[in-house]
Amino acid sequence: MKRYSIDISYDGTVYAGWQVQPTDLSVQEVIEKVLLKLTSETIKIHGSGRTDQGVHAKRQVAHFDLEKEWVPRRLYAAINALLPPDIRVLKVRNVRSNFHARSTAKSKEYRYFIWNAQSISPFDRLYKTEISRKLDIKRMRAAAKLLEGKHDFAAFTASSKTTIKSTVRTIFSLEVKAKGNNIIIIAKGSGFLYKMVRSLVGWLIEVGDGSADPEDTTEVLASCKRTSRVPTAKAKGLFLWKVNY
Repeated sequence: MKRYSIDISYDGTVYAGWQVQPTDLSVQEVIEKVLLKLTSETIKIHGSGRTDQGVHAKRQVAHFDLEKEWVPRRLYAAINALLPPDIRVLKVRNVRSNFHARSTAKSKEYRYFIWNAQSISPFDRLYKTEISRKLDIKRMRAAAKLLEGKHDFAAFTASSKTTIKSTVRTIFSLEVKAKGNNIIIIAKGSGFLYKMVRSLVGWLIEVGDGSADPEDTTEVLASCKRTSRVPTAKAKGLFLWKVNY
């Protein structure tokens, strides 16, 4: 068996997320069907992590094994020829047999895009979340600083069918950048829990509009309990930006 990794970019608008679902179409399912058509091999691809319904990826990474050996550039061209236009393979590589897209990843970067004004452009409506109430960037940055580092992020995750050993994670940096009406929240970390990034963004929005104080962040973290104080931001503004190995 030969192992390959692929870098993938996709618009998640019409998909039920990355992971195969019982009824709804996922990005993983689309790619697996393309590989079956190309290779006549039933293949399971393994992503670096799952993205939720409506979440996009600038650069997701996945791996899979094939019995027949392919030249990476030919496999790249063949896959893209069969994929729908909202999914694209950016690169195909030969990798070692012990490479695993999820478990060997060193860090991930997510970016969340906000339009902080009314009347979002129709060309941005699927890729940014519109928030008309004015957000205070300084307050958001103060709260973001308190979320950096190694913490138990149980208060910033949602219940999932997947069993996990720990809710402790490390955020290397959580930046809030602003230019005009555009706000970008950039989260870099060793890994993220289910809906964790959207929960972090939801909290920063609460702080930004004055519904919570930056200092409340420490209390929420220490509670290790998810409550209605931490809303989940909408999916469409979120992008899996980069996976580092």
